[in-house]
Order: sequence, then C-alpha cells, then structure tokens
Amino acid sequence: MILVLTRDDDEHASHVVPLLRQRGAEVVRHDPASFPRSSRMAVAFERDGAAARRLDGLDLREVRSIWLRRPGEPVPHDFADPSVRAYVRDELRAFVGTSWDDPGPRTVPGGRRVIDHAARKQHQLPAAARAGLEIPATLITNDPEEFLGFYDRFHGKVITKPVHLPARGRLTRPVAPSEVGYAGALRYCPVIVQEYVDKRVELRVTVVGERVFAAEIDSQANHLTAHDSRDDRLGRTPYRPVRLPAAVERSCLALTRALGLAYGAIDLIVTPDGRHVFLEINPNGQYLWVERRTGLPISEALCDLLLEEP
Repeated sequence: MILVLTRDDDEHASHVVPLLRQRGAEVVRHDPASFPRSSRMAVAFERDGAAARRLDGLDLREVRSIWLRRPGEPVPHDFADPSVRAYVRDELRAFVGTSWDDPGPRTVPGGRRVIDHAARKQHQLPAAARAGLEIPATLITNDPEEFLGFYDRFHGKVITKPVHLPARGRLTRPVAPSEVGYAGALRYCPVIVQEYVDKRVELRVTVVGERVFAAEIDSQANHLTAHDSRDDRLGRTPYRPVRLPAAVERSCLALTRALGLAYGAIDLIVTPDGRHVFLEINPNGQYLWVERRTGLPISEALCDLLLEEP
C-alpha cells in the first residue's frame, strides 16, 4: 500500500496516483486537514513497544511508502471558546504530525523534520557548498547597517528573498536604489540578501532518488523572466531538457543525500562564463510544469521510487 498525504486540490497527486494504480499499486490518498471532522485515526502501543496505526479503519502497517506531498493542517471543530479551539488545534497538530514519523515505511521526500530542516536557507546553503556547488554571497539579517554594508560591498547589485519557503508569490527582484532609504524597516522582519548573479540560463534540477532530471530555462529570452523565471506570465519562455556536467550532477545528488531527502527540486544559474551557481532546493517543489514542457519522465521516476521495496 502507498499512502499519499496531500491536499485535495493537489494537481501532482492527481496526476501520479492514477499512474501508480495503473501499475497495480494499492493507493490511499488522505489529507490530514480532514481530521478530525471527517476522518479517524488511532495509534496503539503494546507493552513491548510494538505499534499499530489505523486510519479510517486501514492498518497502516501495510504501508510500504508514504508520499508526504503537501498535507494540510488538521482543522478543529468549531468551538465558541477561542481558548478551547486553540488547545484542540495544538493537540491535533501534535498527534497527526507525529503519526507520520514512523521509521518503517519509506517516506518521500522525507519525514517532517527532515523537510523542515532542508527548507531552511541557513541549512541548505552551507550544505550545497559542502556538496561542491558554488553559492552566492548571502546575508540574512534584520540589521539595517548590515544590509547597507552588504549593499555597498556589491555596489548595489543585490537581490532580496523571504527567509522561509515558500515565497508566497514574491518574485526575485534586484534592490532598486530608491528602496535603500527604507532599510530601517528591516528591524521589523529579517530578509535574505544575496549578491546578484548574472545568468545565461536558469536550470531546474529535479532529483528523484538516485535519478537526476535537468531542464534548461532560457529566462533571458524576455524581460519579464530576466530576474526570475517564475514570472512567465506569457508562457513563452523556452524550456529544454539538458544533461548536467557530471560534477554538477554528483553535487546535486550529494546535496539531497546530505539533507536526508529522497526528492528535491534544485534551482541553479548558469552564468555567462559557464559557472553553475546554486540558488535553493525545495524539498517538495513542483515539477509537472517542467515535465509537460520538456517530456522529462519525472512522474514515472517518482512512481518507481514509491514502488521500490524499502
């Protein structure tokens, strides 16, 4: 049995689940946001520590793989007293979240703690460097003076990003000179500041187990995507499958292993002089848009991984 934990509106799960069933797999799709309003869970421990987990009557000991895709948070029933609702919410999160930490089944991309750790820039940037990838000079701060010093160091050629994934629709843009006067506002919230890296193309590298799929994104083809390929509102940005240099491919695999991930979506820049520069890794990054534009068989590789014996 394969258990897919994700929201009801997750397009990726809706695409992969039928592929798994076509291969004869028994698949259960569940969104933790349905608990406890429309689902039931139980975890029982015997005196010797043996555990049994049940979800809506299913024995989860039969699960061979878990795809921890994009599960929602449990939603408590409506309570008139806000303090009761807050208490129940915290109890639900503690119970449901811990229930998927069973070390038995393979979990893709990894357990909750692994995903949370890997998503933090403070962890992934040094890990990428240790794996052999070049990273941009980076500052994470709420100190206006630190920001201004970094800004001057790179002669104003810097960009800012949110500290935590996802970016909630915020695209990468260079810091304009007119914005420097508002540096004092940083004291309210930290921000990531990086040197601006000139690009020839961008790369989206999807690692599935031990397989690596790379797509080249010609983000410089139009001005909308020049700074961030996600701003492809016209849908005209050229994509093509590419083969990474062997050393870069090894580094991408080494990075996902170091972070404990069985899956990762890595963003790289290829500079005009041919250097590969790491930007970030998303432990649960989207990939269907790449697959559809390039024909890369990422979904099939994901099915292979979920169907492997643990």
